Amino acid sequence: MPAALNQAPIALFAGRGNLPLTLLQLFQKQKRPFVILAFKGQTEEKLVKGLPHIWLHFGEAGKALRYIAENHIQEIVMAGAISRPTLSEIRPDWEGVKWLTQIGSKALGDDNLLKLIIKMIEGKGYKVVGPDDILADLLAPQGHLSSIEPDAQAWRDIGRGIEILSALSPVDVGQAVVVQEGLVLGIEAIEGTDALIERTGQLHRPGLGGVLIKTSKYQQEQRADLPTIGLQTVQKVFQAGLRGIAIEAGRTLFLDRAEALKLAQEKGLFIVGLASAQCRTFL
Repeated sequence: MPAALNQAPIALFAGRGNLPLTLLQLFQKQKRPFVILAFKGQTEEKLVKGLPHIWLHFGEAGKALRYIAENHIQEIVMAGAISRPTLSEIRPDWEGVKWLTQIGSKALGDDNLLKLIIKMIEGKGYKVVGPDDILADLLAPQGHLSSIEPDAQAWRDIGRGIEILSALSPVDVGQAVVVQEGLVLGIEAIEGTDALIERTGQLHRPGLGGVLIKTSKYQQEQRADLPTIGLQTVQKVFQAGLRGIAIEAGRTLFLDRAEALKLAQEKGLFIVGLASAQCRTFL
């Protein structure tokens, strides 16, 4: 954690998963003032119970901005998975209508959409920070993170995965792929990494197990949707019959690291952190 604690009031735009909880626990430990912006159908109710929060429909930008102003917020952080809403789930207020008009058809991919939203938030005078700015020690380091090392076939699968993700990055699709002995079992789309792993478990073929490869996109907006793995990822990888995970070092958050590495060790799974240069020009 940073040596000097930031006590500026902060707003958490909360999605699903463990990352929002990790941030909230840190704010509470630091006694840092915070509020939560929770999204109906996305944020878990138990996350906000007993804590200062507001529930929002997608598109209620005006309501969100008023709440932020009333609580004297200076910084905003976005954390957790958010599924793209259907048209019926979008209920814009007047400010939201203006935002949606500005976004238009520019946001065909998740990263483009997030960049536009951050730009508009900053246009209102707020500073948007990334989870990694607050939780820098949770970024995955480079190298072999478990004692099990990938064999030659695993490295070939990792290289194949990087090749696929590199091809998809310019069109803003997916951060993860599963490869088994050169065959692409699945590519992450709107369903997210956990569902990808579960789906590829059903497609698992005889032979050496597959590998989950997860990296950021070339032009990834690091302040939102940073690649993240944790204990649940390792559990699902084992259940799906995969044999390891390759992630981008320095640009992937690794939650519950001690517990996840302990489980990986017990189950004989490798976890390797790749340098960003490797994720751009691998093999």
